[in-house]
Amino acid sequence: MTRRNIAYTVVCIVFGVTMYLLAACEKHTCSDYLVIASESVMDDSEWAEVANALAEKHAANIITFATSPTDIVAEIKDAYPRYVAIVDKPENIGRDYVIDLHQMCRTIDDDIYGDFLWGIITGYDADAAMRMVENSSEPLVIKDAVATIMELNSAKWFDNYAWVDDHTRGLWGYKQGRNSEIVTDTIAKEEVLDKFCELYEAYDPDLIVTAAHATQENLEMPYSLGHIKPRDGRLYSENIFTGEERILNESGKRRVYAAVGNCLIGDMNNTPESMAAAWISGSNAATMIGYVVTTWHGRSGWGALKYWVTNPHRYTLAESAYLNQQDFLYQQNEWYPELYGERYNYCEGFEEELLGAAERLSEVLGRKVDLNDAKDWDMVGFWHDRDVLAYYGDPKWSVTLQSVASELDYDVTSTISDGKCVITVTTDEDFSLERMQGDKFKQEHVLDLPFSHFFEERLKSPRLAEGQKWNAVVDENFILVYNPNFEPNSTYQIILDVEE
Repeated sequence: MTRRNIAYTVVCIVFGVTMYLLAACEKHTCSDYLVIASESVMDDSEWAEVANALAEKHAANIITFATSPTDIVAEIKDAYPRYVAIVDKPENIGRDYVIDLHQMCRTIDDDIYGDFLWGIITGYDADAAMRMVENSSEPLVIKDAVATIMELNSAKWFDNYAWVDDHTRGLWGYKQGRNSEIVTDTIAKEEVLDKFCELYEAYDPDLIVTAAHATQENLEMPYSLGHIKPRDGRLYSENIFTGEERILNESGKRRVYAAVGNCLIGDMNNTPESMAAAWISGSNAATMIGYVVTTWHGRSGWGALKYWVTNPHRYTLAESAYLNQQDFLYQQNEWYPELYGERYNYCEGFEEELLGAAERLSEVLGRKVDLNDAKDWDMVGFWHDRDVLAYYGDPKWSVTLQSVASELDYDVTSTISDGKCVITVTTDEDFSLERMQGDKFKQEHVLDLPFSHFFEERLKSPRLAEGQKWNAVVDENFILVYNPNFEPNSTYQIILDVEE
């Protein structure tokens, strides 16, 4: 063979390999999204269709695991995704499954932070799981909401809003129209459950937010004045005063359910006959967040909500939950890095659990932990809350709140060029640092927020450039700045070195 022929052959081979890689990249392998599915899903034609539809939607690969997502950590490391969706049947999903996901997502590289955003795709049956995929195909901007909490009662994010109150028994209220006034009224305790169901059906909300007593099998109204329960993949109300039961009427509208302060309601409990399965299936919750254990501190659920309502147009719900998680991982590591990989011991008895955690923390800190001290209480509470908030839904789905015109008081942009990522923060004359830090929303659980920014794309080896004085946490997906001290009518630049 002549040199010319050899050269031509080499060129052809290189061209062919290049085109193959480009085609593969275009089809799947260059996606920042990964679908993982249990063998029981992929061996079931109806459930496998869900995983395949999700993979096609995001041009993603599918990796299969036998019993737990933790079986395939090495494969996930090789894929290095920014988003991971786990498709699984409800009978495979329980408390430890969710805890394992939280811990696994921090093992892809060597730092302490979560390396990808994750969400579980499931439902009462395969049809419900497929609706979850289909309902998250187009962005959703929340406009109407119903709640059992009073913390959102300004209703400034919503066109229409109604709630039954968890701070004053029998109090309820509503707003009809974006610029309308809030109207409040009182009802007898026997009417609270029916009022919530009436509001739910009348307002047909995009978002439901709750924080009352709950288990895997029921949601109580504030002050335990009635129950919402699951049955055959649907929700029904149970009136404790009359014994009457009735199925909640559903419009079929896609929804988001944020159970930010309820015990156990996010635990699928290894059965389709659970509250989580019924919210997803019967009430069409395309995304749901909720605790898989009893909750008494609240940093994880309330923190996710605080990031979301403080940055309503900037972050999706998944990004808000993720940033909140990284924020308190940083704070925990400052307090007690020794417990980074240690699981909290969740017990049946609250006192036993609390005292056991305080004893272990005392060993780590070398001093006696005082549960009457606010900081020590937070130290124990952060550990309790670290790995127990379930996220059901597509982690890449854009679901945001409406912005509030009076709070658009700063702007964030970023550019990447010549090995630098420059984040520019521009404040206007009405800028409020206190508002940026969360306006004291649920301050008893979450404290002030840092300035945060979720990068438009994942960065490679980002770190503060020489000479930068920010007290910042920088990772490939985000930055948190703990000493912003921004002032009105000012421009600030945060400069990072990155590899290109």
